[in-house]
Amino acid sequence: MKSKLNPHISVDIVIFGFDAKSLKVLLVERTFHDSVRRKSIKDLKLPGSLVFERETLDHAAYRILKQLTGLDQIYLDQFAVFDSPERTKRKMDRAWLQATTGIKIGRIITVAYYSLIQFDRANGQLAHLKQKAHWTEIGDIHKLPFDHNDIIDYGLEHLREKIRSEPIALELLPKKFTLRQLQDLYEVLLNYDMDNRNFRKKIHRLGYFTALNEIEKSVNHKPARLYKFDKAKYRKIRKESVSFLP
Repeated sequence: MKSKLNPHISVDIVIFGFDAKSLKVLLVERTFHDSVRRKSIKDLKLPGSLVFERETLDHAAYRILKQLTGLDQIYLDQFAVFDSPERTKRKMDRAWLQATTGIKIGRIITVAYYSLIQFDRANGQLAHLKQKAHWTEIGDIHKLPFDHNDIIDYGLEHLREKIRSEPIALELLPKKFTLRQLQDLYEVLLNYDMDNRNFRKKIHRLGYFTALNEIEKSVNHKPARLYKFDKAKYRKIRKESVSFLP
């Protein structure tokens, strides 16, 4: 017997991607015709879904990611609950929910997650989407339905705090990367410039970034040496330090 949707609990996911220049969020199109108001709706929203009665919140979040990207083993972190009674006050939003779920919707509490995906890897899967998706630069996101702007802002705040103590930002980079790519990533995430020389000195002192006997390929500048993150060394050093940020 197919599990029913719970009309009061949902999951929304902020999917972050990094394209070597800017931080982006994956948004999906919301399109339907409101027959009552005789109005067509077409805008962007966060990926999300009501939760089935017989599934956990984490399972719902992974289900959404799998359906959206086709990818498995994606970094996912639950960071907040949004429970304002005003979340679904707009008639247009409630009409969309009813049109897409077949359920009369009132108040919905949503549990928010953020996910980190390598930009190139995700783009290779987006052709399989049932919904049209758009990578949108974080500074170019306009007004979204419900409280999705607040969810993105709070998700970014949580991410910025967590990357200071854990190496999760590396989920946004390929397994082999240059120090320039690593520095660019942290500068974009934290929204401030870092001194190039000091950054490299810190990286080498940390001890868990390993230089490889490989260089970049197919670049229009002098190829730089590639590095990788050594998880085993990090776990050993982690016992002696609470900070990760280079």
